Amino acid sequence: MAGERTIGEVGKVPQGRLMGRSGAVTLSGGPAQQIRILVVEDEPTVRAALRTVLGGSGFEVTEAATGAEATAVNDAGQVDVVLLDLVLPDTDGVSLLVRLRKARNVPVVVLSGRRPLADKLRALDAGADDYVMKPFHTAELLARIRAVLRRSKAAPEGPGLVTVGDVEIDLTKRVVRRNGEMLRLTPTELRLLLELVSNPGMLLTHSELLKRVWGETYGTESHYLRVYIAQLRRKLGDSATRPRMIRTEPGLGYRWMERSG
Repeated sequence: MAGERTIGEVGKVPQGRLMGRSGAVTLSGGPAQQIRILVVEDEPTVRAALRTVLGGSGFEVTEAATGAEATAVNDAGQVDVVLLDLVLPDTDGVSLLVRLRKARNVPVVVLSGRRPLADKLRALDAGADDYVMKPFHTAELLARIRAVLRRSKAAPEGPGLVTVGDVEIDLTKRVVRRNGEMLRLTPTELRLLLELVSNPGMLLTHSELLKRVWGETYGTESHYLRVYIAQLRRKLGDSATRPRMIRTEPGLGYRWMERSG
């Protein structure tokens, strides 16, 4: 599309000014706080392009060229979103993603030139909130970042507390426990679960869930749902063949079963 810029083409970096919204982007609620993004990318030219785009769009940008640098910044709690390249000089990107997830529940958007579906599914299964293929339009990247931020902060309307067997879901506090122990869910896993729980007994189609959880630009990426539903079932102790919570409606979507207690 004329006028749009791309980032991530091998050996090519967009020339000229990369446009973005001016002014700081802040988290909603409470005192104004600029949103901090950690860019984990070993290619200096790509980092520079991302710094220009993100900084010009009001984000505070921290850069890391290695997994070790990224781990140090993440452990210090200095970021709100991570943009992660999978190819790094000192570690495998997916392994780093797992480490980042264990340390903090920060949203992670993978930026990768790896096109096979298996690579995308491996990253999503490790806890990535989104997967953006290189090269990508800057407008798309900014939209994806805003979407993961919304998913990590917003909670749908619904009953305050839902209990199914040994699982307790507090929609007000956005907390899930199993056998009294708090479950570590990624922001996207939590958002997907809350959407299902807030609509008990209702069929939510693949397209509806994708748009509600990932954003309006989604609708056909049913493999995203397969990965995240499988992860939720594993963490909740649910079964696809004998479900107590999430029922699959083949070819249509999913529904939260109304039975509780």
